[in-house]
This record gives sequence, structure tokens and C-alpha cells, in this order.
Amino acid sequence: MEATKPNNPQPQAPKPAVKPQPQAAKPQPKKADNKAVNSNVGGIKSAFLVILVCLAVAVCLYLFVMGMISNFTGGEGTGAAFAFQVGDEVKLAPSNLAGTVYKGGFVVPILLTCLFTVIVLSVERWFAIGKAKGKGNITKFVANVKDALQKKDIAKAENLCREQKGTVGAVVYATLQKYKEMDQDNTLQKEQKLTSIQQTLEEATALEMPALQQNLPIVATLTTLGTLLGLFGTVLGMIKSFQALSQSGAPDSTELSTGISEALVNTATGIATAALALISYNFYTSKIDNMTYAIDELGFSIVSTFAATH
Repeated sequence: MEATKPNNPQPQAPKPAVKPQPQAAKPQPKKADNKAVNSNVGGIKSAFLVILVCLAVAVCLYLFVMGMISNFTGGEGTGAAFAFQVGDEVKLAPSNLAGTVYKGGFVVPILLTCLFTVIVLSVERWFAIGKAKGKGNITKFVANVKDALQKKDIAKAENLCREQKGTVGAVVYATLQKYKEMDQDNTLQKEQKLTSIQQTLEEATALEMPALQQNLPIVATLTTLGTLLGLFGTVLGMIKSFQALSQSGAPDSTELSTGISEALVNTATGIATAALALISYNFYTSKIDNMTYAIDELGFSIVSTFAATH
């Protein structure tokens, strides 16, 4: 008889579990950059502190630099280091320009304060308006944005604003955001949408203008004030000159020269202050006007594009 085979089959070794292969991550679509554009003009907020610092510098320059005894003749034997320490009995004659300016009197530090204030605020406006201008050429920026608007490519116009930055970029970007908002609005009529876009442009411009024009009114005031202070110092100097001439006998030559020096120095300083302030004010005003024209031109293009496509 043949041996019977066992009915129970031999247990087989378990097959190793097949690990699922990780699938390659699908590329996520790039999100649009919705970061707002800020002008960040900056600048000196308190011009009063600038005037105080300039006054302190002007007084120190007048007393301790122009008032050094080495700038005068006839004071070598007084033992004083500065002319203002010498008594009235000692008559000092200026030996150089610094001494002549010192003889201009108390009006000189005031005029120097005005002059230094104009210089400081002009340099401050140079950096502030340069930052407000943005990174690129405004004319080229306007042309590129208008080209994007003609192609109805609002996203490209927004990217141009982000690259440009500054005041023009910030105002145009805010207007484009309102453009997109009105484009998705189905409740307002076309005229109302156009009015809303125009109003956004005007509001954004009005918010940026004070930062651009900051400290310029002070520069404009110094244009007139410098001339008036120079005229005031001139009158004081002429009064001293006529007092010296009115003395009996031979006129005091020292007093006469002091009065003439005071008149001429104050006149020159006042004219220099007024001229520099006038140039600075007109220069920066023209820069601001150019940015304003660019904003108006792009705002008109945005409104026209919306009107033509809706």
C-alpha cells in the first residue's frame, strides 16, 4: 500500500509587504504677490529742531572761529584768545575775511542760522524726494504701465508698481487695486465705478503730497526772510557809519569801517541765503510737479481703460 500524503500543506513564508512608492509632489501654482506698495518718503519731521541746532552751530562759529584774536590786528598784546573777550577800549581791525564777517554784528549769527537751515533742509529734501521718486525712471515707468493697460494686463501693471515703488508706484498701485475691485463688482453702475476709481486716485495722491512738500514752506519763507534780515543788518551798519561821520573833527576810521563792514557782510549773507533758498524751493517744486503729472497721466489711463473695457 502506498503511503498517504498529509492533507495539510506546508505553511508558506509570508511575502514581504510592498511599500507604496511616494508619488512626486505636484508643483503648486505660484501665488500672486499681493504685497502693497508703500512710498516710505520719510524725512525730518521737526524742522524746529533743525533750526535750533543750526543756531547753536552758527553762534559757535561766529564766536569761536570768526571771533579768534588771530583774525584781527591790534589785539596781539591783550592776552585774550577771542575778540569778544577784549574790552571796548581796545580797537580791533579785521585782518582777514573772517574778522570782517565778525564785525558784521549780532545779525550775522541769525543770518548764518538761516543759511545753514536752508542747506540742511535742501539736503534732507534731496534724499526724501529721491526716495519718493522710486527705483526707476518715472517717464519709462509711465510708458510701461500705459503699455500694460493697453494690453489689459493689470497684473503686469501691478508688478511694475512693486518694482518702481516710491510715491508714483504707491498711488498707481492703490488705484489698480480699486480697478480690480470695481471689475468684480456687479452692483454698481459703470459711472459709479469710474467715480470710485477716480476718487481713490485723488485720495491716494492727497495722502502722499504732504510728505513730499514737507519742510519746503520753511525754505520758501527763508527766501524772503534772508533778504529782510540782510537789509536789516545793512541799515544797522549804515547807522554806525553815519554816526562815525557825524562826530566833530576827524571821523573815527575804525567805527566807520566797522559800520561799512556790518552793512556789506549782512547784505552778502542775506542775498546768499535768499538765492540758495529760492533755487532749492523751485528745484524741488519742479520735481514734485513731475511726479504729480505722472500720477495724473496714469490715473487718466486707468480710468480710460476701465471705461473702454466695461
